Amino acid sequence: MTTDLPHHLLDGPATAPPLILGPSVGTSLAVWEPQLPALARAHRVLRWDLPGHGRSPAGLLPSDGSATVGDLAALVLRLADAQGWGRFAYAGISIGGAVGLHLAAHHPERVESLAVVCSSARFGDPSAWRERAALVRAEGTEAMVASRPGTWFSHRFADSPRAVALLADLRACDRAGYAACCDALASYDLRSALPSVTGVPTLVVAGRDDPATPPAHAREIADAVPGASLLEVAGAAHLAGVERPEPVTAALLTHFAKGTDTTDDVSRHAAGTAVRRAVLGDAHVDRAIARTTPFTARFQDFITRYAWGEIWTGDALDRRTRSCITLTALIAHGHDAELAMHIRAALTNGLTREEIGEVLLQSAVYCGVPAANSAFATAQRVFDEMDRDNAAAGPDGPSNVNQSS
Repeated sequence: MTTDLPHHLLDGPATAPPLILGPSVGTSLAVWEPQLPALARAHRVLRWDLPGHGRSPAGLLPSDGSATVGDLAALVLRLADAQGWGRFAYAGISIGGAVGLHLAAHHPERVESLAVVCSSARFGDPSAWRERAALVRAEGTEAMVASRPGTWFSHRFADSPRAVALLADLRACDRAGYAACCDALASYDLRSALPSVTGVPTLVVAGRDDPATPPAHAREIADAVPGASLLEVAGAAHLAGVERPEPVTAALLTHFAKGTDTTDDVSRHAAGTAVRRAVLGDAHVDRAIARTTPFTARFQDFITRYAWGEIWTGDALDRRTRSCITLTALIAHGHDAELAMHIRAALTNGLTREEIGEVLLQSAVYCGVPAANSAFATAQRVFDEMDRDNAAAGPDGPSNVNQSS
């Protein structure tokens, strides 16, 4: 591997559209593992390690305090050039998202589409980052470990194997590389450049419980970048894609599918399959495919191409809104079996149990009390089943919705 490039891994079909994934400070490229299987179905995915993180050498950034986010963006462009990619989609977490914003503002001709996850246009007072850099240079990254649960993720998630592995990545970081990334964040302020990010479709994702880059930071980006979309993920802290992978993965799939040609049936079927798996889960879709017979094959193709490949992939409504509409329609027509499946899907799409309850209450007014009464019973059954499954699986077990019937 060329020594002036960050360590990186490639996944997905070699001829698929390129997608580069950037990590957050203190983590390795493993931070994207929850999203990788879904994203790699339709993209050639390149994940990279920050300097001094994972297997990237710390020397890729200057150690004299002068490192910038622009330096990191230059490393990404070198990675893309090494693959022969003139244009690419990009998603980044925290500092990785800042790199994406820098690329979209200063090199828009290279960025096909952008997703900014739990990031900011300015990460607070520069002096705090200078102080952190000095602390880590003196004491190593172990000095940061105790503060990461509660910042990266909730304390209830802190004992999960994925959280433990991420903390191990932090301990393994080179102190000079970590400190140089802090220097880059200290000098970073892209607020005035956000309105210039035109022609790059942008998705902004925030964790509602993120103390490092609160939702207000995401709203600032989404309000300033022309045409940007915003998703706030309930029950998620700074590493929202780790703690609540399903809604983050679903949002990324939808966003990056927008640039895909879906003008023919084959493309619509491929896009529909990706969205169907993101919303309903692999287990459900695999069961549906396994049950397909010559008699039902055309119907399955129709559902995949039209419902999922055209309607659910539309740009005008986000998936949370589509879930609300779908729940209401199923309640109105008394389709309780489909309702149970789409209650699980609504949780995947970012709705909370309380918000689903509000949809059911709204339906009581406009669809009738008996229909809503049945819907509440169905929802309670689904929630009880999920709680039992989670309790049986333990703290690292399935936390949500892809256990659909």
